[in-house]
Amino acid sequence: MVIVSRTANMIQQPFTGSLLDLAPTSHKLEFVEQQFRIIISGSTVGTLLGMILFPTFIALFSRSIIHLKNSNGSIPIMIKNQMQMNFFKRIVKHLHFPNLSNIKELNIKSISFNLFMINMIITSVYTMGVLAALYAALIAPERHNTAIMASGLINGIATILLVVFVDPKLSVIADKVCKENKGFTYFKNITGMMVISRFCGTILAQLFFIPSAFYIAWFTKFIV
Repeated sequence: MVIVSRTANMIQQPFTGSLLDLAPTSHKLEFVEQQFRIIISGSTVGTLLGMILFPTFIALFSRSIIHLKNSNGSIPIMIKNQMQMNFFKRIVKHLHFPNLSNIKELNIKSISFNLFMINMIITSVYTMGVLAALYAALIAPERHNTAIMASGLINGIATILLVVFVDPKLSVIADKVCKENKGFTYFKNITGMMVISRFCGTILAQLFFIPSAFYIAWFTKFIV
C-alpha cells in the first residue's frame, strides 16, 4: 500500500500532462493553473475521506494480517482465498467510522511538533510536485522537457526525506508502545495527528504550487 501511494504521482503524470496539450492557446497558464488546483483540491478531499475511513482500514488490515499468516505469507494466495462471493459482504461488516469521542481524544501534544511539520511539508511536495513541474514547463517552454523530468527528482527527494525523518520515528514509537505498554490510545493519538498533518499538507500544497513551479523553471537554467 505504501509503494502504491508513493508512486501515485508518477502514474498521475501522463494524465495531467495531457491537460497541457488540451489547454487553449489564449490564457493557457490561467487555464492549467485552475485545472491543477482542482486536482490538488481532489487530494485534500481524498485525504479527508481517508480520515473518515481510517478505522475501517485498521479493521480490514488487521484481518488481512491474519489471513496472510494462514496463507503462509503469500499475498497472491491470500487474495485468491478472499475473493469470494461474500467478499464485499465481509467488507461492509467491518465498516467503522470515527465518532466524536475519538476526535476529542486527539491531542497535538502527543506528537513532536517537528515530526508534524516535516510530514506536512513532505506531503505538500508529494501533492503538487508533479503538477508544479508540468506548470514550470509552460513558464519556461524552451526548457519544458527538462522541467517535466524534474518531477521525478522532486518526488525522489521527498521519498528520501520521508524514509529518513518520518518512517523510522513512527517505527520506534510503535515498538515503544508494544514494549513499554504505553497503551493503544497513545499510539492512536500519534497516528491521528499524522493523518491530520497529511491533510494540512494537501492544503499547504495550494500555497507552494506556483512558487515551486517558478523555482523549478528557474532551476532548469542550471541543468540545460
